[in-house]
Amino acid sequence: MVLRVGLTGGIGSGKSTVANIFNVLGIPVFNADLAARNIMETDEKLIAAVKAEFGEDAYNGHQLNRKLIAGIVFNDPFRLEKLNALTHPVTIAAAHQWSLLQNTPYTIKEAALMFESAAASGVDYIIGVTAPVSLRIKRVIDRDGLTRGEILARMERQIEDSIKMKLCDYVLVNDEQQLLITQVLTVHEQLLQLALNNKME
Repeated sequence: MVLRVGLTGGIGSGKSTVANIFNVLGIPVFNADLAARNIMETDEKLIAAVKAEFGEDAYNGHQLNRKLIAGIVFNDPFRLEKLNALTHPVTIAAAHQWSLLQNTPYTIKEAALMFESAAASGVDYIIGVTAPVSLRIKRVIDRDGLTRGEILARMERQIEDSIKMKLCDYVLVNDEQQLLITQVLTVHEQLLQLALNNKME
């Protein structure tokens, strides 16, 4: 069976950068956030459930009104939980189906809310990506144009970074001081060995 590896980290930590490096190394990556967005715009049952919870304005046709949804859930923990309860089970199921189709030594599932969504129970090992808060904020401002306040609000909805990293099997430091590619290569070699050992058992 293919080894399943989770990849997580707080907003602005650089998960996507790490995922891209693994992809270049030939490891398939399932992006849970992108998959959730796709499912939310193609799954009729889920679309109906989101509209029932957030109103008809939650969609412009079949396109999710992300700005409206974000404005609601990142200011209301209860509504965020409601949204997660709708999207996480179908996304986890999609990731499982995807993993069954892969034939590489291991696969990676990239998810910001790996622990918060209980997706961690579906993987064998977890890689955490961490970076200083000030650098994370700068990256998100440059990338998404959000305000510092909006970014901090989103950070508050995630498990505190130091706690999250303690829950991970591997930690990559993406602080623009230490070489990220070298760290990824080290973990890659270890995972290949673990996958080989797993296959031989």
